[in-house]
Amino acid sequence: MSDRRHGRDVAHAIASAALGRDCGPLTAVDSLSHHVFVGADVVVKIIDAARHSRLHREIALAPDLPAGITAPLLDSGRHERGIRAVRYACYARVPGEAPDMGMPGVDEAAARRLAEQAVERLCRLHDWTPAAHARTTLGETLDHGGFVSRAALHAEVEELAALDRDAAVPRRVLDGLTAMAERAPSQARADVPVHADCHWGNWLARDRRVTALLDFEWARFGEPTDDWFFLIRFSGPHREAVLDVVAAATATPPAILRRECEVREASYLAADLRAALQRPDTPARTVAENVRDLEELVVERPWWRHAP
Repeated sequence: MSDRRHGRDVAHAIASAALGRDCGPLTAVDSLSHHVFVGADVVVKIIDAARHSRLHREIALAPDLPAGITAPLLDSGRHERGIRAVRYACYARVPGEAPDMGMPGVDEAAARRLAEQAVERLCRLHDWTPAAHARTTLGETLDHGGFVSRAALHAEVEELAALDRDAAVPRRVLDGLTAMAERAPSQARADVPVHADCHWGNWLARDRRVTALLDFEWARFGEPTDDWFFLIRFSGPHREAVLDVVAAATATPPAILRRECEVREASYLAADLRAALQRPDTPARTVAENVRDLEELVVERPWWRHAP
């Protein structure tokens, strides 16, 4: 939906119908995957009907998630206006703002407090026993790019080497990634409900209190570390503080947590680089950035920089 004004008009109609009254003015907010419009007490996510179907996943799970974890779903479905059709989800607006990637402007004490509350909510999610239809949604095949198995990570390295016809990936990066794969667990679990995208841009907080976890489009069966990785990795200067919080709250030795998070980041970055190399129209700058990120991870080992 390229016309933002049209999108706002559609969102206004959807929100007003869900509330049973005029929803008032809506403001467009940035989103990588949908058009999102926010009002005084409502949020509408819309996407062209022909685009990806991840919103279906979120809508299917929302009514059954543990109470108080996410924003209440007011309405969802398909909306047609003229020749355009969109899929939508309309939520009650939860108070708060996102701490955002890297937690800019958040001091360490606040970061620890937010992390403690986020861990508590995620533990409730991990302990949730989904109903049959939610289990079906969580168990659907999803190319999430995360860690699956040692063999899959080895295969990713081989694919990178085969695709890298211009030698953009230094040999030491491939060797380092291979060594990381050797240290990885043989297989990832897939038996716990996880959000799988719970970076700080998908949380809301107010007065140093977490109010909601949003955007369940990537939710699936996995293992708790799939969520601990996002929480820790995107804490900016508070990475070590948040790692300490997670380790203490889950009784996980920090060294194990570092190793499990490192292999997850390796899997995501390798998948990103592979996708870039597979597209012939990928700008060289994008490939270079992906290589730089992977090189920093496997050569400089930031997950171990502050380990005792």
